[in-house]
Amino acid sequence: QVQLVESGGGLVQPGGSLTLSCAASGGDFRVSVMGWYRQAPGKERELVASITNRGRTNYADSVKGRFTISRDNARNMVYLQMNSLKPEDAGNYYCNVQTPAFTVEQVPQNYWGQGTLVTVSE
Repeated sequence: QVQLVESGGGLVQPGGSLTLSCAASGGDFRVSVMGWYRQAPGKERELVASITNRGRTNYADSVKGRFTISRDNARNMVYLQMNSLKPEDAGNYYCNVQTPAFTVEQVPQNYWGQGTLVTVSE
């Protein structure tokens, strides 16, 4: 059973930094897209950043230049380094892993973690 466990959330002042980690287990993630989404109260969940197993990254415009996503394929880990945090970065951050169908019998999979809360406040 696939499990994604996030860690690293917390309270930080504006301008501060946090690093989120996500440990993936129970599946084959060698070919996958790993990413981070966030959801603020009253808002829809949105993509923050993603990274393919080959290292291709994608960022939301609002975090470009401040956040860095990385992954450790050997350990099935994905990280999000967040710098220069702003109050609007606050929310629940969710780890996401997407895997393709490898055979005609399979279907693409989309896995979610439980989320870790990031609060940006004085």
